[in-house]
Amino acid sequence: MRKSRKAGPGETKVMSENKSIPAPYQVSVEVGGRALILETGKIAKQANGAIVAKYGDTVILNTAVMANKPNDRDFLPLTVDYREYTYSAGKIPGGFFKREGRPTEREILVSRLIDRPMRPLFPESWRNETQVNAMVLSADSENDPDVIAVTGAAAAAYCSDLPFPTPIAAVRVGLLNGQLVANPTVAEQKTSALNIVIAASEEAIMMVESGALEVSEETVVEALEFGHAQIKKIIAAIKDLHAQLNPKKVEVAPFPFDDSIYATLKKTTSAALKDALDTEKHPKKESYALVDALKAKLVEAIPEEEEEKITLTKRAYDRLKEEIFRDEILNARRRPDGRKFDQIRKITCETTLLPRVHGSALFTRGETQALATLTLGTKEDQQRLDLLFAQDTFKRFMLHYNFPPFSVGEVKPVRGPGRREIGHGALAERALQSLLPPETEFPYAMRLVSDILESNGSSSMATVCGGSLAMMDAGVPLKSPCAGIAMGLVVGDGGKYSILTDIAGAEDHYGDMDFKVAGTRSGITALQMDIKVTGISIPMMREALAQAKKARLQILDIMDATLSEPRAAISAYAPRLFKLSIPTDKIRDLIGPGGKKIKSIIEQTGVKIDVHEDGTVHIFATSGSGGDAALQMVRDVTASAEIGKTYLGKVVRLAEFGAFVELFPGTDGLLHISEIAEHRVRDVRDELKLGDQVMVKVLAIEGNKVRLSRKALIKEARDKAQKSKEAAAGAASSPAAEVHPADVPPAE
Repeated sequence: MRKSRKAGPGETKVMSENKSIPAPYQVSVEVGGRALILETGKIAKQANGAIVAKYGDTVILNTAVMANKPNDRDFLPLTVDYREYTYSAGKIPGGFFKREGRPTEREILVSRLIDRPMRPLFPESWRNETQVNAMVLSADSENDPDVIAVTGAAAAAYCSDLPFPTPIAAVRVGLLNGQLVANPTVAEQKTSALNIVIAASEEAIMMVESGALEVSEETVVEALEFGHAQIKKIIAAIKDLHAQLNPKKVEVAPFPFDDSIYATLKKTTSAALKDALDTEKHPKKESYALVDALKAKLVEAIPEEEEEKITLTKRAYDRLKEEIFRDEILNARRRPDGRKFDQIRKITCETTLLPRVHGSALFTRGETQALATLTLGTKEDQQRLDLLFAQDTFKRFMLHYNFPPFSVGEVKPVRGPGRREIGHGALAERALQSLLPPETEFPYAMRLVSDILESNGSSSMATVCGGSLAMMDAGVPLKSPCAGIAMGLVVGDGGKYSILTDIAGAEDHYGDMDFKVAGTRSGITALQMDIKVTGISIPMMREALAQAKKARLQILDIMDATLSEPRAAISAYAPRLFKLSIPTDKIRDLIGPGGKKIKSIIEQTGVKIDVHEDGTVHIFATSGSGGDAALQMVRDVTASAEIGKTYLGKVVRLAEFGAFVELFPGTDGLLHISEIAEHRVRDVRDELKLGDQVMVKVLAIEGNKVRLSRKALIKEARDKAQKSKEAAAGAASSPAAEVHPADVPPAE
């Protein structure tokens, strides 16, 4: 680890007064065989905190800014925005406007990646508008900027006067040839059996986001330990940079709290509140209504002018609600709905609900319900991605997650997908992505839509289960069925903790960790983990993953009872696939000038045609007759003459020296006058006319010239007839067979 020069005489290093910092303060640490450099003091000096993070030729500017005054919102007003500017990779944006527009899905997902580990570290009472920005200024094609942005953004907040007291960092861990690797390159990620992003403080892991190729729980734990060791090195460098700057942090007073009000509520209201929170006795909506009614009754008993007391009473009530939950879990060992800690709610599955869609499934677990539908399409239905590192990249599997307000009994305007919907959809998509058949075997585009019809815990994992069933219902040959489960963890004093399977409601809200695990019987395909406290150890995670595996296998058993393998045939309403191979030099003939020929086939038959560079042609048709007709047209256009073969051709032109015969559309051959008949032909027109159908044999192919013969076929036919005649005559003239007396059976 190295650092740049120290401040000179008269120079200041105090950030809290927003004064200029000498440029640049810098630290460097080796991660994954490359140097990660964090620098501040040179650019963006008006921000409360600004860190330029460099890793290879990837450079990201990370800033953290806060408003001077708090607002009246009852939640932390933190906004995180990550942007990948196309100039960073030497590209100009596509489209009419030629400038970046709204954030892409990837930018939203990376913004969430930054937000999730940072948000819990701000003080609960912090109410000043806070914004964290990460801008990719330079991007090589080797180092993925996402984990660098997480580290840089957290460092910008920590090395500033923002009330962000704990340094965190992020690293990606891959599994290449059985070896764990820190920050694998973009190319290595494509072949890695594990792709896991870990964000952590020095003491504990804060967030995990992972996709995998059915790896074991033990491998995931090893990756977590390996990644955390790398993160500790980065945090040591961030602390060094912090020491150079020595910023004075803004002091944040905790929310006012009245212990006497809390004590009174605990004595008078605990029993009623505990009963209202009991979702074994009351369904979710009824329980919520009882909790709200009890709170409203307490507030109504206080005069309206005593606003402060109303606020303190509400705050005490909310704390009592959380304390009852934690006490029930840790001490009474009882969940709100009465289930055992490792018990899954009742699950029902149903497939082929909707008659016209290509595949459908309804997955219900407790009060969470997902309707999953799968639509099959062609190559032209694939999504084109404008990525930073690649051009003309297409995505053939798309999973879209929708969360309408009625799923939780709310009234809200229905808008486009928010960050939460995009994040949940990406998690479910990652869980199923590695199980797809190769495109060469199943060349369909696939769009899976999950509409959440009810929600009370882990609708993203219901999406995985319902999505797996819908894909198999559509006939998609998945490698294996996939299921997901949401787990929770509640940690108390004195080493007490409880691991909860299939969390719902308050367990998700008040728990100390929630993590979602998706996979097959063979291993994990996706993992997402968010941790709110620092007292969670690796052994706890190992135990939680083992409990999650048990639950996942139980769910797979239930799913298998409904549909255990993909259907043998796709839906009658899905496009049928006709496949053939043509010579690569015939691709041009099939497409035609300006696409004229292939468009003509499509218009006449109503099919969709995909032509690949290797000569593979996929014809998608919704009717068998249209597919057969298109198949024959493609064969006609791309057929090639073969020496020695016989064809029925059409005379298309006459000349003094012979006739030109069309064998296939666009392929003519010369039938020389000497090859028309066995006798001498004085004039071609004596034997042939335009439009005549004539059988010809290919004698030779010289470049683009095809030599034909009719005479050879006439001679072959005459010789064959002569042989048949001679054979028949020989059979008629042969003497009758003699019968030996010994061969005659005796009379009875």
